[in-house]
Amino acid sequence: MLLGFIAIGFALVYRAVRDAPPPEIAEAVTLAGDAEILSAIVSEGRINITYVSEGTTRLALFDAATGELLNEIAIEAD
Repeated sequence: MLLGFIAIGFALVYRAVRDAPPPEIAEAVTLAGDAEILSAIVSEGRINITYVSEGTTRLALFDAATGELLNEIAIEAD
């Protein structure tokens, strides 16, 4: 009987996780006009874009749901 309750609990959790809607993702984000995108990754509610603009490599961090720019970091070599 205990195994039956465990199986029912597992089935309920599985359905709840499986049927969860996917997170919202912004339709577009805005970069500088001359930006050359090197990589783009969606991770933990953020869109991380590495790009080159005016000879400088930059990392732009956007909110994945709204597309709002949260932070921009210049990447420099030693």
